[in-house]
Amino acid sequence: MKKWIGLLALLAAFPPLSTDMYLPAIPSLAQQWRQPLWVINLTLVCFFMTYSFFMLVYGPVSDRFGRRPLLKTGISIYILASLMCALAPNAAALIVFRIIQAAGGACASSLALAISRDVFEVREREKVLAYIGVIVALCPMLSPVIGGWLLAFFSWRWIFVLLAVLGAIALLWVYRMPETLLPVDRTTRVGLFANYFRLICNPSYLGLVFLVSFSAVPLFAFIGASSDIYITRFGQSAQVYGYFFGFNAMALMAGALACVRLSRLVSTRSILTAGFAGIAIGGVWLLLNARQSPWDLALPMFLISFSTGMSRPPSNNLVLQQAKQGVGSASSLLMFFIMTFGASAMWLISLDWPDKIQILGLMALIGGGVASACWLVLKKAARSQ
Repeated sequence: MKKWIGLLALLAAFPPLSTDMYLPAIPSLAQQWRQPLWVINLTLVCFFMTYSFFMLVYGPVSDRFGRRPLLKTGISIYILASLMCALAPNAAALIVFRIIQAAGGACASSLALAISRDVFEVREREKVLAYIGVIVALCPMLSPVIGGWLLAFFSWRWIFVLLAVLGAIALLWVYRMPETLLPVDRTTRVGLFANYFRLICNPSYLGLVFLVSFSAVPLFAFIGASSDIYITRFGQSAQVYGYFFGFNAMALMAGALACVRLSRLVSTRSILTAGFAGIAIGGVWLLLNARQSPWDLALPMFLISFSTGMSRPPSNNLVLQQAKQGVGSASSLLMFFIMTFGASAMWLISLDWPDKIQILGLMALIGGGVASACWLVLKKAARSQ
């Protein structure tokens, strides 16, 4: 189990590794290239939109040809694109190279979920996903700190060199792994439209996907706005920003750990109810507090991040349970919705709002509230069956 957890955690960590490490550089890049912040934020938004689209391709193609060939191809593209990002001469070039980077890296997190379904049974998989959540939470906790120190001693370009190195480590690991998709489980053709149409017509699957996607909105909005709020509004350095971001990322890890512990004592349904309610309560806290110091953002976001980390493993597991076949397609469509909702939240929060913390609070309240309402409806529907 341990060898699988390490590989799956590294693959699942591609999005936070690819975004959070260079978040401290965003304000300085806007100044260096004399571009408005929303233009530099396109390096985040376009990354996530491209990532979302290509995950729709990798999932069903892997159901036909296997997980391993797709991972080798995608991660190789990711490594090359990361080096291209390191050499970008301007904002437009960085946006283009980030799109290529996302096209390659999209194989990682979507196929990580599919591999977990290939290898583990239901109960064991929920625990594995929780452990992976703990490890992956270290990435947003440490990445901005590492990025801040690279900015202090070198330049933002070395951040992408480091991403290429991490991609190379993942590629070597993939070369050593066996193929997890059994020949009997492979689809006879790449049923892109058929697989997705079947999933979209599955109300239990689709309801859980929307539930998970809405609950992720405030976390993505925080990623998109945090560097501007901490560095520009509160006047913190890039290094101190990394510590504040890491504090909230630590809450993700704590939430995943709490999920592991609580799953032995209470039902998955109770954990999800508490998690979604916690996100909404954190949004109310953001709206009602003074918003005059960095801690007025960090403490409510700690609750939101903790609640997200606690609810993510069981909710992802419930989504995968709804797919009887075409697991790669199911995991890809799930990640597509999460990333698309997240990219939309990052674009929205990057607009010129007079108080971005207030907008972040509204997003958390709406995201947690909608997720809670959807969850209550789904629970009621399940009991009536």
